[in-house]
Amino acid sequence: MAAHTVYKEPAPLLDRENPLESMMSRFNIAAEILGLDDETYNVLKAPDKQVIVNLPVTMDNGKLRVFEGYRVIHNTILGPSKGGIRYDKHVHLDEVKALAAWMTWKCAVVDIPYGGAKGGIICDPTTMSAGELERLTRAYTLALKDVFGPDRDIPAPDMGTGPREMAWLMDEFSKTSGATSPAVVTGKPLVMGGSLGRTEATGRGVMVSTLAALAKLGLEPTAVSAAVQGFGNVGSWAAKLLFDKGLKIKGVSDISGAYWNNNGINIDDAIAYKNAHNGRLEGFSGADFMNPDDLLTSDVDVLVPAAVEDVITEHNAGNIKAKLIVEGANGPTSASADPIINEKGIMVVPDILANSGGVTVSYFEWVQNRQGFKWTEEMVTERADRIMSDAFEKVYKTSQKYKIPMRIAAYVVSIDKVAQTYRFRGGF
Repeated sequence: MAAHTVYKEPAPLLDRENPLESMMSRFNIAAEILGLDDETYNVLKAPDKQVIVNLPVTMDNGKLRVFEGYRVIHNTILGPSKGGIRYDKHVHLDEVKALAAWMTWKCAVVDIPYGGAKGGIICDPTTMSAGELERLTRAYTLALKDVFGPDRDIPAPDMGTGPREMAWLMDEFSKTSGATSPAVVTGKPLVMGGSLGRTEATGRGVMVSTLAALAKLGLEPTAVSAAVQGFGNVGSWAAKLLFDKGLKIKGVSDISGAYWNNNGINIDDAIAYKNAHNGRLEGFSGADFMNPDDLLTSDVDVLVPAAVEDVITEHNAGNIKAKLIVEGANGPTSASADPIINEKGIMVVPDILANSGGVTVSYFEWVQNRQGFKWTEEMVTERADRIMSDAFEKVYKTSQKYKIPMRIAAYVVSIDKVAQTYRFRGGF
């Protein structure tokens, strides 16, 4: 009998800060500012539910592999839980728990009726065929059919997944429930009930947050330079929309490296080049190649980290020259870097605020699916921009009121909303 390959949970995160500890350290500061009682604190700090599933999948070579998958439901006090599904070889339960909690705070800060969740499967999607990914997605959906549901838990795409995987998930869930259920998942293809404006939603939220922050700092967009780390969906859209607003984008980076032009990069050209070269900027002639690590500490006014977690740490935070950091990625700044950035007087629009444009438009997709009615793109963007602007104002006022950084203010706003709801509902 042939030996099966079992994908197990990776070893603890030794080479970078534990994202769960980073999230909890900020949560603790906000809880103290709010004077949160022990009961509420203990309820909010721990996830409601953690599900670990083993997924047997027949690979193209006929052999069976067992993949390990997770779904963490952090909180459902505001409504059904919401959060993406990540396909990555470095998926770790602590990371999924941190991302699920961030989703709770993200939904609360933009005042939409969702709790937080996150999912992940330990796999390398870049080495798997479409057929293998489809069988894996359907196995995951089947294993979690009692967790998912339009009124229970609504997944979405994340790293390594996209509209194709969400279509498979919706189809498999619909088969198990005996009725077509578009509202069970967001980030679907447009023809299956996806929302107009969803693709650029997260990057657009980054743009709205950046302009709101520049206004508070008294800086004109046309007089400002920026660097965008990460040129995937979020980074490329953020760069394009900021470029369209007149910012000079001097540096961008992707998996192939960083690219710099002191006179500004034409982002339309960069995106066209990327699309024509397998989604990579390698060889782009509109800028000079530079060390990716140097992009974060480059001489720009605005820094947009829109790639992965923990890129700004205690080791490089002291060298950041930007006046404003707008976090397009989840958790790009480690907790150890916070005091250094605060000491330097750099304004940070934190991830749970800056990149919540994505979950806002996901919410709109779910609403449209429930209504059985499609909104125009203008309706989607106008409503999303208003929600993002209102959320920014609320967080900014809270930061002024308590004289605290924007990051902690965002946690204060969201934790306060969830805690108050618990009290009104009589959660204990």
